[in-house]
Amino acid sequence: MTTKISNSHGPSLGFTGSRRVLTVVLLAAALAGCKTDDDQTKVAGWSLLEPNQRHPIMVSQQPSHLNVHVPRGAHGLSPTQRADVVDFVNRYRAADAGNSRLVISVPSGAPNEVAAMNATEDIRALLLDGGFNESGITVEAFNDESNPAPAIRISYMRYVAEGPQCGQDWSQNLAHGPNNNAYPNFGCSNQRNLAGMIANPADLLGPRTEGQRYAERRDEIMDKYVKGEVTATKKSEDERVQTSK
Repeated sequence: MTTKISNSHGPSLGFTGSRRVLTVVLLAAALAGCKTDDDQTKVAGWSLLEPNQRHPIMVSQQPSHLNVHVPRGAHGLSPTQRADVVDFVNRYRAADAGNSRLVISVPSGAPNEVAAMNATEDIRALLLDGGFNESGITVEAFNDESNPAPAIRISYMRYVAEGPQCGQDWSQNLAHGPNNNAYPNFGCSNQRNLAGMIANPADLLGPRTEGQRYAERRDEIMDKYVKGEVTATKKSEDERVQTSK
């Protein structure tokens, strides 16, 4: 027999309903206690199936330097130093693609200050002759009292790609895959090899900026178009296609 409690403001309530509610609460708590650790292959409920998602390539910026040692009394760069600067600038263009500025740090207050200033002018001349703009070059002074002949430092920030560490997760039995999903290490080696082979890691972040357009031919075509002339290129008799009537 179920014991009832009288209530003048509504129907009577039985202990049977309270027991059912208590049973549901205990069952939910038991299920919650069975929750395992978070799955590292999921983000916000989505499973990471693609290798580039499970094993991402980390791209960061690191400084690249070239030290140009200029002794006191030198009158600019030597031929070897000129070649080193040109090689460094070529590597800057290949690895950086114009994503950072070239910074020339010149020693100030040192015994070789005059020689360093002459060498800096040679470096700037090489850069300007190579197609650099004034806005892409920064010259700054630094003071190093501990060194009697501090070197000129040319630097820029280059992109570096770091591949994932592979072969660390063999938790899944490869002979048993009911979901037909890729195993944890799948595609990791390809990602690591790609990070080591890519010439410009900045390409992993987005497309490169457009270069200057070739305007000579375009301006000639537009000039003919404005004048109402034929814009097609003239062809010789040998270049024309002969058709028989």
